[in-house]
Amino acid sequence: MSDHELPKIGAPATRALNAHGITTLEQAAALGEKALQAMHGVGPKAILILREALRELGSELAD
Repeated sequence: MSDHELPKIGAPATRALNAHGITTLEQAAALGEKALQAMHGVGPKAILILREALRELGSELAD
């Protein structure tokens, strides 16, 4: 799977991911749901959007 940009998940969630070096959907998937949920700024809506974007690519969040 090639690298895909992060979907529009909101500014706080995007900033949180970028602060951890996460800039692609694949990186977010590899990090896993628990680690994403632990980040300040990444809430349930952002997780849902990430899950849906990954599902469209035939993938899912780790964990």
